[in-house]
Amino acid sequence: MAAASSLLSEDYFLCAICLDVFTEPVTVPCGHNFCKNCITEHWNINVQCKCPMCDKSFDRRPVLYVNTFISEIVSQFRLSVQNKSNCSSEEQHANTGDVLCDVCSKTKLKALKSCLVCLASYCETHLEPHHRITGLRRHKLIDPVENLEGRVCTKHERPLELFCKTDQMCVCQFCTESDHKLHHIIPLIEECDGRKAELGKTEAEVQQMIQERRLKIEQIKQSVKLSKEDADRETADSVQVFTALIQSVQRSLAERIEMIQEKQKTTEEQAEGFVKELEEEILKLTKRIAELEQLSHNDDHLQFLQSFPSLNTVPPTKDWTEFRVHSSHERPIRSTMAQLEETLSQEIERQCVHVELKRVQQYAVDVTLDPETANHYLILSDDGKQVNHGDVRQNLPDSQKRFLCSSVLGKQSFSSGRFYYEVQVKGKTNWILGVGRESISRTGDITWTPANGFWCVRLANENGYEVAGSSVHLSLKSKPQKVGVFVDYEEGLVSFYEIDAAALIYSFTDCNFTEKLYPYFSPCHNCDGKNSSPLIICSINHTE
Repeated sequence: MAAASSLLSEDYFLCAICLDVFTEPVTVPCGHNFCKNCITEHWNINVQCKCPMCDKSFDRRPVLYVNTFISEIVSQFRLSVQNKSNCSSEEQHANTGDVLCDVCSKTKLKALKSCLVCLASYCETHLEPHHRITGLRRHKLIDPVENLEGRVCTKHERPLELFCKTDQMCVCQFCTESDHKLHHIIPLIEECDGRKAELGKTEAEVQQMIQERRLKIEQIKQSVKLSKEDADRETADSVQVFTALIQSVQRSLAERIEMIQEKQKTTEEQAEGFVKELEEEILKLTKRIAELEQLSHNDDHLQFLQSFPSLNTVPPTKDWTEFRVHSSHERPIRSTMAQLEETLSQEIERQCVHVELKRVQQYAVDVTLDPETANHYLILSDDGKQVNHGDVRQNLPDSQKRFLCSSVLGKQSFSSGRFYYEVQVKGKTNWILGVGRESISRTGDITWTPANGFWCVRLANENGYEVAGSSVHLSLKSKPQKVGVFVDYEEGLVSFYEIDAAALIYSFTDCNFTEKLYPYFSPCHNCDGKNSSPLIICSINHTE
């Protein structure tokens, strides 16, 4: 495991919140890892539980367990880093250029301390007097440094041990009695402590900036991932649509060639019939010529006169003057292409809607009917998936939520994102479907308009499809058996689809949603049993 950890960089072991190596690493349901304390405090501050890395929301706060596998790897990583640090320190101690002793005359040894009074650096041997002699023991010793002259006042040749707040510069003791007299003077260590506190704030700010940028990197990577998924999906959809179009063109070409060949075959068969008749008439006329010629050479006057009336006429034949073998290819290619263009246009629309349906069906939600909103005459199934209008008023408790007209809402509400559901309308002569906002009127006569909080389509009088609450009539090629409803809250879009024909029925666009939206259903009056079939909320098969 240690060998494996040595192959990984520190970035793999950093918490995205504290930007430090994991402490008690835990894994949230989306797969990202954080320090247990970091993610707990993050969720304590934020009301909604979201992953700081990918923004995935959780309905309830997940139970956090320490990931023992990652914890073990982090421990091995810490040990590996510590060993490398120790090795590095030993190599630096042995190899790097050190401050040399100023007293050594031959081979200069490494200095152990530097004296700010003597302005010299000493090895362990030559430093000994500063520990033994009383006068030297009062000197200021520091870790060995080069350029000791820079630590001494150039005017008084005394150590720079104080800081002038007034002039923002380092000074010596004598400076406080001359040029900096009456100035605000403090010890260097006090000024350093203050500056270090500022550095701490700056460091925290920089750490925050690093955290923000790492999170931004993750967001960018996530965006690229989502973009790649979208690109792959768009590519697959494009291949599907274009393949269908190519097949449609090939099918049209094959049908065109087959039609041309059939017409040509018909023309040839007709011509063969004409030729056969003409040849038979030629044979008959040739025979008559032979008979006439034979008669003209007959010297038997009686026989000649007896045969003359029957042979001196032209045998009965057709009048071929108006007969023509017409070309069977009278339809010009331009006309054929116009028809193909119309066919392709219809196929494009069908394929695009088919692809669009597959996309919106990914946002399918489980919708059930809310009995508290159902009109007294509506009958709901036990599973809340079917509703139809009955003749008998049911004994139900009155409620401000309950409709006075034959309507009912879904239990589920939506105030963001996208959602989709399908309803079977087979066998009905009247119905209304769509969505309504939470504050819609539920008493008296209802006008199903966006201004009143409804976005619906309806079937009125068996075949009259229209935008509910308007005079906009919808021309549908077939009678829908199943209707899909899709809503994109942020985009302000409500679309209705005819599922079996894969056709778009109608779309409300640029809607301004500001409240919760509820699925809306009206099976309408049963019309003495003619409209008794129920509206049925369907389960959706994503594999179709």
